[in-house]
Amino acid sequence: MTATTTRVFRLPDLGEGLTEAGLVQWLVQVGDVIATDQAIAEVETAKSVVELPSPFAGVVVALHGEPGATIDVGAPVLEVADPDAPPMDAAAPAGPTAEVAVEKEAYRAEERAGSGNVLIGYGTTERAGSGRRRARRKPGPARGEGTPAGRPNMPEIAPAPVERPASRPVAVRSPIVRRLARDLGVDVRRIDPTGSDGAVTRGDVLRAAVDQAVDGVSLHTLVAGTPAVGPARTPAPSPVSAAGETVDGLGVTARERMSPLRKAVSAKLTRSRSEIPEATVWVDVDVTELWNLRAQMAPEGGRAPSLTALVARFVLIALAERPLLASRLSDDASEIVSFDGINLGVAADTDRGLMVPVIPRAHELSVDELDAALRELAATARAGSMPPERLRGSTFTLNNYGGLGVDGSAAIINHPDVAILGIGRMIERPWVVDGAVVARRIAQLSLVFDHRVCDGGYAAGFLRRVMELLEHPVRAFGRLR
Repeated sequence: MTATTTRVFRLPDLGEGLTEAGLVQWLVQVGDVIATDQAIAEVETAKSVVELPSPFAGVVVALHGEPGATIDVGAPVLEVADPDAPPMDAAAPAGPTAEVAVEKEAYRAEERAGSGNVLIGYGTTERAGSGRRRARRKPGPARGEGTPAGRPNMPEIAPAPVERPASRPVAVRSPIVRRLARDLGVDVRRIDPTGSDGAVTRGDVLRAAVDQAVDGVSLHTLVAGTPAVGPARTPAPSPVSAAGETVDGLGVTARERMSPLRKAVSAKLTRSRSEIPEATVWVDVDVTELWNLRAQMAPEGGRAPSLTALVARFVLIALAERPLLASRLSDDASEIVSFDGINLGVAADTDRGLMVPVIPRAHELSVDELDAALRELAATARAGSMPPERLRGSTFTLNNYGGLGVDGSAAIINHPDVAILGIGRMIERPWVVDGAVVARRIAQLSLVFDHRVCDGGYAAGFLRRVMELLEHPVRAFGRLR
């Protein structure tokens, strides 16, 4: 007498060491036929409500828990019968207790080995002697016209190895990570996991999304619809029909797909916010002397360097004295990687969105050279002809958002940098000088930094140094040229 093989899905760690989850509702019932990676329940953690996907396909034979109950990590969630699996001898001595123990040990073995069979719907390569079968492929269209499907003794029509997922196991145990990958359009099979147990982490997904999105922003994409001469035009967005759709009582007029550039920006900023414990310090600076000095720096018949170039040069001087703010963290955040110079990223607002082109080895440039580089970067970015490779490699970012007509900003660090300095408008304000209120040109500086790399005292010291150079530019003028 035989019985159908039953597999038990146990609640995985849903992220960052959580030990339990609350069952909100079941999305399937006993008797339902489910596919691999199908959402089977909604569970609530301390952070959010997520859908829990099943790593198995088959018929649901048992659900463990009622809505409102708490399920511990490692406890059974549901059981799935696989009618295609080899039958088990019902008379075998292994009873329910032994079966659960065997299944639990297999689950632990898979976790130790990093197998994708735990919370993964993409399938993994079988390991010799594992005693476990690969997940069944979902039904789909025939591989070609007239292909005889399902006939016995036809090995030549078996799926080619190239159709299988990556040859190495892929572990995605968190539904949060899985959903993030799906939302960002990332194929987890192509990700190199960095988790200590071989699992793909949220950081891995975000890193892959950034690389994928930036790689997709080709020169052709950026300049599509842009004339060779004259001002750039923003390509029309791709509208998606939303006729008759309503959300919260309001009619939806249109849905627009995000451009590759916008996706790249979104992925990068999302990664920065999710990974970096940032802190911000800011200060108001009297830049009156700098404002007046700049007009005197114009050569005969030429033009004076931009204020951004002057600020950038002072920032580079201060970074040479506080190099941690131009460093990076290793991928596992266990090391601070310092460099022998600075690649300066400069935020640029364009018709296509925010770009951060990079000036390599900016610390070696004079004010005039920085001014020329900044003007070229701005013109290239706004013309839509900035190649992707020039948007990578920064170790510190400068953002002159004063050109946008604002005074301050809680900026987001440009990953993988560890700091970004913003400067607001240089406008006349009442200022106390020697006990008298006078009109002075004041600008606000804000420094956002990764608190893992340095503390507030170090960051404040850098900001004070920049402030000193801006308020007394003549003292450092010999270093500016």
